[in-house]
Amino acid sequence: MLTCDHPLSPDRYNDRVEDHLRVTEFYHASQIGVVQNQKALVNALIERWHPNTHTFHLPIGECAVTLEDVALILGLPTDGLPVTGMTMSSFSALEAECLLQFGVAPRKSECRGCCIKLTWLRELKENMQLTNELSIQRYVKCHIMLLIRTILFGDKSGAGVHWKFLPLLRDFASIGHYSWGHLYRGLCRASRYNCKEIDGPITLLLGWAWIRLPYLSPLPRELHSFPLANRWRNWERGDRKYRYLNLAHFRKAFDELQEGQFLWVAYAVDRVDPNIIPPEIYM
Repeated sequence: MLTCDHPLSPDRYNDRVEDHLRVTEFYHASQIGVVQNQKALVNALIERWHPNTHTFHLPIGECAVTLEDVALILGLPTDGLPVTGMTMSSFSALEAECLLQFGVAPRKSECRGCCIKLTWLRELKENMQLTNELSIQRYVKCHIMLLIRTILFGDKSGAGVHWKFLPLLRDFASIGHYSWGHLYRGLCRASRYNCKEIDGPITLLLGWAWIRLPYLSPLPRELHSFPLANRWRNWERGDRKYRYLNLAHFRKAFDELQEGQFLWVAYAVDRVDPNIIPPEIYM
């Protein structure tokens, strides 16, 4: 079975930076709490993933995570530029990027390979004095890097976030122009026969499965919360038995899937209260 340890506790932020978070389009994602993983379900889904078509193959047909799912489950913009770029592995490049964006850089001991340790980012963020526009932007960039690790692009090391995302944050006004919901690469890698671990937006994958296949979900706790991932915030507190469902259980459920059990139209007004969806999500 693939390991997919996720998620970490979300990082909170100073209320003074809320307007800046909204500019970056990361405000709604910042509201997502702890959504505990269900490893057996994730593994069963990956077994159904076909990298050639980028779809899950189920008895009722092929399906995939859509941009609408990303927008509503994570509260992220989906109509922007792709999250791509060059990945460099040198420490000197990492150091130069941090100096450019934060005014300080971590020591080698505060990094792990190409990843900046979360402890360094948290300490930098917590000690930052929000005295001017530059310090507020640096604070928000720190928060986004932590958010990327805890909610969006989970790293299997569990200790750091890859610095490759930092160049995308250089122009503060352009941060919200990217489409940050990215899943396929992690699933394609995980579907290889020799892969032992999965990283990536597990919160998105779980939310998609529970919304599209509600009979396979734990008991939702906050039906009128946005982003929709928060429906299952701390679900273990109300449905501890769900945690212990095994891979055989979900394999059987997928093998026996019937028409009507998968919701092709999952966000109709009878299933999601339209009043909880912020206007900018559907703009």
